[in-house]
Amino acid sequence: MADPAKTPLGKMLLDEINPVVMVLDTPLVEETCRKNGLSFVEMLSPFCVFNNIDGEGFEMAKFETVGFDSVAVPVRTASDQPYRLQKFRLRLFYASDIRQPNLEVARERLKQVITQAGENGDSELCSDPPPIENLDARFESENLPSWFAFFNKELVRSASFSDHEAFDHPVACLLVVSSKDEQPINQFVDLFNTNKLPSLLNDGAMDPKILNYYLLVHDNQDGTTDKATKILTEMRSTFGSDCQLLCINSSEDGPVEHQDNPWVRYKSETSSGQNLGSFLNVNDINEMRDIMQELSTKQIIPCMEQKIRVLNQQVSATRKGFKNQIKSLWWRKGKDEIADSSNGSMYTFSSVESQIRVLGDYAFMLRDYELALSNYRLISTDYKLDKAWKRYAGVQEMMGLSYFLLDQSRKEAEYCLENAFTTYLKIGPSGQQNATRCGLWWVEMLKTRYQFREAASVYFRICGEEPLHSAVMLEQASYCYLLSTPPMLHKYGFHLVLSGERYKKSDQIKHAIRTYKNAISVYKEATWSHIKDHIYFNIGQWYAYLGRYDLAVSHVLEVLACSHQSKTSQDIFLRQFLQIVQKTGRIFEVPKLQLPEIKISSLRVIFEDHRTYATPAVASVKESIWRSLEEDLIPSLSTGRTNWLELHSKLVAKTYKESNVCVAGEAVRVDFEIKNPLQIPISVSSVSLICELAASSDETQTDANSQAGKLQNDNELTMTTSRESDNNSFLTLSKVDFSLGGGEVVMVQLTVTPRIEGILQIVGVRWNLSSAVVGFHNFESNPRRKKSAKGRQRGNRSLSDNLKFVVIKSLPKLEGFIQPLPTSTYAGDVRHLVLELRNQSECTVKNLKLKVSHPRFLNVGSQESLDADFPACLEKRTEHHYVQPDHNNISQPVFIFPEDTIITAETPLLWPLWFRAAVPGNISLYLTIYYEIEDSSSSMRYRTLRMHHNVQVLPSLGISFQVSPCPSKLEEFLVQMDVVNRTSTKSFQVHQLASVGEQWEISLLEPVDTILPSQCLVAGQSLSCFFMLKNQRKSGISENKTSSTSVPLGSVVRLGPEGSTEPLFDTSSSPLVDFHRNERLHQEISHQGDSTVDFILISRSLKSDLDSGTSDPPQLFSHHSCHCRQVPVPKLKI
Repeated sequence: MADPAKTPLGKMLLDEINPVVMVLDTPLVEETCRKNGLSFVEMLSPFCVFNNIDGEGFEMAKFETVGFDSVAVPVRTASDQPYRLQKFRLRLFYASDIRQPNLEVARERLKQVITQAGENGDSELCSDPPPIENLDARFESENLPSWFAFFNKELVRSASFSDHEAFDHPVACLLVVSSKDEQPINQFVDLFNTNKLPSLLNDGAMDPKILNYYLLVHDNQDGTTDKATKILTEMRSTFGSDCQLLCINSSEDGPVEHQDNPWVRYKSETSSGQNLGSFLNVNDINEMRDIMQELSTKQIIPCMEQKIRVLNQQVSATRKGFKNQIKSLWWRKGKDEIADSSNGSMYTFSSVESQIRVLGDYAFMLRDYELALSNYRLISTDYKLDKAWKRYAGVQEMMGLSYFLLDQSRKEAEYCLENAFTTYLKIGPSGQQNATRCGLWWVEMLKTRYQFREAASVYFRICGEEPLHSAVMLEQASYCYLLSTPPMLHKYGFHLVLSGERYKKSDQIKHAIRTYKNAISVYKEATWSHIKDHIYFNIGQWYAYLGRYDLAVSHVLEVLACSHQSKTSQDIFLRQFLQIVQKTGRIFEVPKLQLPEIKISSLRVIFEDHRTYATPAVASVKESIWRSLEEDLIPSLSTGRTNWLELHSKLVAKTYKESNVCVAGEAVRVDFEIKNPLQIPISVSSVSLICELAASSDETQTDANSQAGKLQNDNELTMTTSRESDNNSFLTLSKVDFSLGGGEVVMVQLTVTPRIEGILQIVGVRWNLSSAVVGFHNFESNPRRKKSAKGRQRGNRSLSDNLKFVVIKSLPKLEGFIQPLPTSTYAGDVRHLVLELRNQSECTVKNLKLKVSHPRFLNVGSQESLDADFPACLEKRTEHHYVQPDHNNISQPVFIFPEDTIITAETPLLWPLWFRAAVPGNISLYLTIYYEIEDSSSSMRYRTLRMHHNVQVLPSLGISFQVSPCPSKLEEFLVQMDVVNRTSTKSFQVHQLASVGEQWEISLLEPVDTILPSQCLVAGQSLSCFFMLKNQRKSGISENKTSSTSVPLGSVVRLGPEGSTEPLFDTSSSPLVDFHRNERLHQEISHQGDSTVDFILISRSLKSDLDSGTSDPPQLFSHHSCHCRQVPVPKLKI
């Protein structure tokens, strides 16, 4: 360890344990000194500190602002060994101040120290705490708040002038009289004999026979020194040579301004404009320095040395040695039964114990620590046997300090200080101040040895019941935990919180804020959410108390989204926050407001470039589905292509080539989830997007065939930022208002519609919380890596890039509707629908194409059937004119509208569609309509309209056929048809059964009336019918080879009541024949060589099932069973 005297504790001891000089002066002396704004003690204090006092000769040093001089005087131990005093200081006190401090006054002074420190630290209130990673656990204690040292010194001084310690007892008395006083000699005599002497002298606690030094003060402004010189001569003839004359206020040129004023540090209350020592020139300063130097080196130090020698001889003769020790023990043997005495009031200055204590303290003040320690040890046992606990604790305290300064036995030093500290506490309130002083010295000793963890525990033990005192000790303990190796960060933060709570109880709000803000660095990223909420909420409240509402709002904002708190706490936080905002009288704008919570992971951007959507829900369909559907629609891209993508790359600068494309006048939609993390409801209003639109200059609107390089140099932009749609004609923003219940999550859909061409950037979202706070949240995210087809990384594309759009000029956009497409129906249901396409633009579209994802469910009809009466249009005509369907056209995946088909703004396009619910289940139908733009100057040559519909298909009739050869006739077959109604409520009427194929003729074996008298199948009912199927292949009709998907003509049998005149439906014409062809594709089997037959069962809903009060169309159902084969007849074994 370094020299103990140079450690913080060593410096403190050199400052605090020094000889005391009692000052007795007259009022005229004080009046003379007050001309300089100083008292007499304050005027001499800068000259009471000396360096390097020894006996090797001396050289006078230049005067410094702090009054340090180099002097030389023989300093010797009790054994007459010379040594050097590196630093020596006198402490001057008026006689009236030599008394134990009043505790209430001391507390008030300490409170003023702390309050002043808080006022000086206003700048820290606005600064952010350092991050936890920047807290250096090895910084020196000097970097701690500077007022800690001053506060600790004041605490030490609050235990001064006790009767059980001699280092606070005056070693000399300085009697001061003015040359203007009447009868100065009598004044000197009266000063020492008045009742102004301290109680320590009157009560017998100290020896009244102390050194007296007489000083005559002359004010040079009152005239020459002739009178003062005569008085000095008379003084020396009366009192001896210990008399001096001090002339002050010698400035002849008016007030003197001292550049480095030595009195500032000794003046407790100094106004900024006050010039201390304004009438003291250099001669006055040198004279004061010389007088104090003479008093120290020629009077006080020799006097103390002489007393040490005398006392040491007496103690050696009476107490040291084996014989004297036995005598002392024998004499004290009968005192074991006496009652405890906390302070040992039976001791006077003349008692042996008091003399030994004086010897130890004098030796300590003259830095002879070996002699001091030996005497402390000697007296310690006596006090313990006498049960004088306060004196015993005081001796143990000095023993610990002596061990420390001698750098001997660390364990003994710690033991003595801990023993003293514990003993002081046992005494009770009378020992509390001494315990605090002992604890502070103990702490400094531990910190010097880098035992910061142990020092923190001592600080905690020093904490008393007084909140302000406890707050300072806890804060100092927290820094000890930070200085530990390794740093104990959680204890550091926790003790800061404890300290802040006590500062608040003491009305030290600024200090409470400071400690809590320092604790933020510990708990900001920690999982201890409750203590973090406590810190932020209280800081916010305290800032509001100080009127710093902006800082109050920013801190309370941190606890608004406290989902882990109870409902009551959440309500308190939110209510307090709104009250603070209300006090400001304005609306706060808060970036990254946490209430409500914006779930960025749910964010989806929906926009229309060449791809447009019939409804917003269509945009949620996977892009892969549309791509596979549109492969046959979009023209193939050749090497020399000039499509809209190439055009886009030419029109836009390189910076924006990776951007998305949207069309002016068409909305870009942003969907994201908003969650209320609280258990209480909140009100959210005016939710809208934050967008920036950079309007392109006219130079960029050149012809599309211009070279890309030229256009890229003409991309000057004019920024137009939209934060309120009402104030900007270039953007239209949607706004929504809603309330969120506790824990509720809602999907918010917001749109922005650019009105001009340029670059659109969607920055974020804004909203109003309870009409008091405007929240902002930027859509920021980490870049996402996209991979090319070969798996190589293609670069980073951030969320902000996905929210950047190149806005091109307005284009025509089709709107599509299908009426009346049901959302729920039964299997086999056949309906006539109409596709309606509207164009709201003045520009015409042409070359339309349509592709359906499920032709089994949806077929495109002919224009002639648009106004057909359904289902009458499907009835079989009396004169049968069979028209062979155009198989090539129907089998194509893409339906091409007639070449002359165009859609203008005036007239919508209506086109018939046929729907059939082929199989039960939840069916998703996807339609894509391709159309080209007639205007050749458009940035896009074509666009697509995507449509999506979900249909729930419920089970209806289940049919099965079994074909068996007739035993009697080779070309005839027996057919068994089983029908089951699988619905729970619906009834069906079977209408007809058709066999598909020219070679087949089907007939009933028995009337349906006998099988199904009620003429309908109710829910759950089944039916079995038998038919005769004849193969007329050999009847002369030519046989034509057909594919598996062709549908030749067949025969039909009526299943209604006998004699019914209801018309039959033509299963060999569109759309039934088209749906049957698709069924053959889906039901196709691998046994192509076998002879098969197809059946089509037509049924209708029972009329009683339809509500007469509704306009529901009549329902027709077709059920298809394809590729039915004969069941072989088993051969009989003979």
